[in-house]
Order: sequence, then C-alpha cells, then structure tokens
Amino acid sequence: MTATTTDQSKLWDLIKDTRFGMLTHRHGDGQLHSHPLTTQNKDGDEAGTLYFFVPKDGDIARHVASDPVVNIAYANTDSDSYVSISGRAELREDAAKKRALFSKMIEAWFPKGVDDPNLGLLAVDVVEAEYWDVDDSKMVQLYKMAKAALTGEPPKNLGEHKKVAV
Repeated sequence: MTATTTDQSKLWDLIKDTRFGMLTHRHGDGQLHSHPLTTQNKDGDEAGTLYFFVPKDGDIARHVASDPVVNIAYANTDSDSYVSISGRAELREDAAKKRALFSKMIEAWFPKGVDDPNLGLLAVDVVEAEYWDVDDSKMVQLYKMAKAALTGEPPKNLGEHKKVAV
C-alpha cells in the first residue's frame, strides 16, 4: 500500500508548522536516544523525505551510520495534532539541497555557512507514518472525556487517527 497524495498532503500539513521534531535513534547497546531537530523542508517531497541539518561528527550521524532506523515524533499542542514517522536515515552529500535549505537560523549552529565541512544533511526517507488530529475545541474534548468517565465507555470521535504507509 502506498500513501495517496491526500494522505501525504495531510502529513505535511500537520508537521510543517511544528517547530521541532524529536528524532529517536538507537545506540549500539540498544538504548534509544532522542534529539530535538528542526525539519528543514517545509513542503512535501515526492520521495517522502524529511531533511535536517546535523553535525557530521555528532552523535546522530555516528549512530544512524550503523543503524539507520529512526522515528520522528511531532507534537503541536496548539492545534492538537500529533505525528509519528518511522523511516530510514542517512547522511547525504547533496550540495544543491544544502544550499536550498540553508538559512540564517542554521548559521547560528554552523557559523561557517553552507560550505561548513561539518554540516551534514540528514535525510529521513519516510516508511510509515501515523497521525492524530483533533478538530474539536478543548471544551468539546473535555465534555467527551467527562461523559466517558461518567458512563465508563471510552470517549468517541476525539479526532482523526490514521496510519499511512509511504
């Protein structure tokens, strides 16, 4: 199964305004470690790839080289939307993509600019995603949860939940 254009658009709509994603990777001892990263591409990519800048000599780069399976979790509490993305990560040497995504904000982390030899472009190819998107107001959500507590039945229709294979 592959994601439809509508599914992919929905994913991008949910993550594009979320400032940080928590990228989780595995260390050699099996322990999971997470780091906040900013997604650099703000539009959907036909290949379903997310891009991040990381130091080539850093923890993330070292660990994804030996175990590329990662997860990125996005939580936008203002809009009540949550996304979990499973994918495969790798550092890519793509000077054109670096230039297209580089900004003044990134320069704070990489003061030598887009040509900094330590500037790594981490590409995460999305394999599967899952999202939860709540359209109800906080008051409606509270009402549904209170009703569930009184009736003993789980709350119903608290928003859209979908799994998307990309």
